[in-house]
Amino acid sequence: MQSFGLTVDKFLDHAGKWFGDHEVVWAEKGVPVARFGYADLRERANRLSGALVALGVQPGDRIGTLAWNTRDHLEVYYGVMGIGCVCHTLNPRLTPAQLAAMINEADDRILAVATDMMPLIAQILPHCPGVRHVIELDDDEAEPTNGATWSKQALVAAHGTPVNWGAFDENAPAGLCYTSGTTGRPKGVLYTHRSNYLHTLRALQADVVGLTARDVLLLAVPMFHANGWGLPFAAPAAGTKLVLPGRHLDGASLAQIMRDEAVTVAVGVQTVWLGLVDHLDRTGEDLPSLERVIIGGSNCPDALLDRLQTRLVARVQTSWGMTELSPIGTISPATAAPGSSGSAGPPPLGLDLKLTDVDGVGLPEQRGMQGHLKVRGASVLDRYFDADTVALDDEGYFDTGDLATIDSAGNLTICGRAKDLIKSGGEWINPAEIEAIIGAHASVRHVAVIGRPDPRWGERPLLVVEGEPSNDARMLLDLLRGKVADWWIPDRVAMVSMMPLASTGKIDKTRLRTDYEQGLIVAEQV
Repeated sequence: MQSFGLTVDKFLDHAGKWFGDHEVVWAEKGVPVARFGYADLRERANRLSGALVALGVQPGDRIGTLAWNTRDHLEVYYGVMGIGCVCHTLNPRLTPAQLAAMINEADDRILAVATDMMPLIAQILPHCPGVRHVIELDDDEAEPTNGATWSKQALVAAHGTPVNWGAFDENAPAGLCYTSGTTGRPKGVLYTHRSNYLHTLRALQADVVGLTARDVLLLAVPMFHANGWGLPFAAPAAGTKLVLPGRHLDGASLAQIMRDEAVTVAVGVQTVWLGLVDHLDRTGEDLPSLERVIIGGSNCPDALLDRLQTRLVARVQTSWGMTELSPIGTISPATAAPGSSGSAGPPPLGLDLKLTDVDGVGLPEQRGMQGHLKVRGASVLDRYFDADTVALDDEGYFDTGDLATIDSAGNLTICGRAKDLIKSGGEWINPAEIEAIIGAHASVRHVAVIGRPDPRWGERPLLVVEGEPSNDARMLLDLLRGKVADWWIPDRVAMVSMMPLASTGKIDKTRLRTDYEQGLIVAEQV
């Protein structure tokens, strides 16, 4: 058999050759800014590779990106990875101090930065002595300001000679992404070309994301979050028309571009889709081309799931994943019965699951039991970036930190984070069970349960709700009676106007706890 390296540049090579005129559309505020084919994207990204070589980068060098879902960011993905460098996607919603720490830990040599984030970079650079060049993206009119700062267009015009892609081993690193840090300090996950390639094949399975050349994909997942769920690779691999919405993910902007570009598959976190259906309800608009919506980020309350399926008239697929999994873990199948909910589906080929007890011992019965979820597979990390030790057990499984069950059909249901369990009077309370019941009420938009210190019981659950102003704390707690043990029912409730969310769309429980400790969240005793 031929030696064929599994490197991600081959996705764009394939798309450029066989789907060269299939479009990529970059939009801002719902209006297309640029429209180009995969052949043009391939040529532009390859010339960027040549320009990076001219700046002196070597295989393995890390190049940071601070950008939105745009044409230039997609070109940087392939331009960096195609020559064996590492694309380190940075989250622009972090503080300058956090970003500087990540840039220094990764030893980024070059930063590729969206024009509107250049002021942020000006704050960061004095604390990052290893950065040699800054490349300004998304502005064709920008000119170099000094010897270390380039506009991307000027750089490619001066140095963008074509180069050969893929001249390195498939196990070479391709991308670096840090975890969201919602439950602790962010940690780096280093993806390889091989892991990204195999993850893409997993995503393209019919009962996973299952893209085809007839689809139009809206990528509302930030490209700085776990490689945009790997879809910047999967779309060209399948020849799928790709719509990049830029930084504007409000309901009006998404509705306009989805309607005008006839989007068939849309991917994002639940907060994005909540904003979209709110807009559609206000305007009476419809999205007749939409066939599927894929939700990730956190468990979707049944009330929101039902609302999405009814209002969008589209199949909604719920999913579970992690940065450490590249990130797709499981997903409810596209062929599942309409209206089914509550699980994130079975694991696709390439990923294995195991439930253990608290000591890491595999449960003798893996179906119908709750346990600590561990996973292994070709796109699951073995150790964190710059860590000295592996993060796997003796059988090669990674501990996700989640509690889960697997039903008789193999469908995974996440029951909460092990770190979120509340120990009250020496017994455990699972916040996820309370959140699922409260979240099913139509008046609730977001719900979280966190532990608060209690002098008698050690910890007690605090219920935090974002919902209708008319919500009554006693009414919400009454929803729990008879469904959980009485001593599980929170005795304090906080109504908030806006739930703190991490960039991934997950509720930021670390911030919730801090806000409560600092008195920024006022809880009513019930």
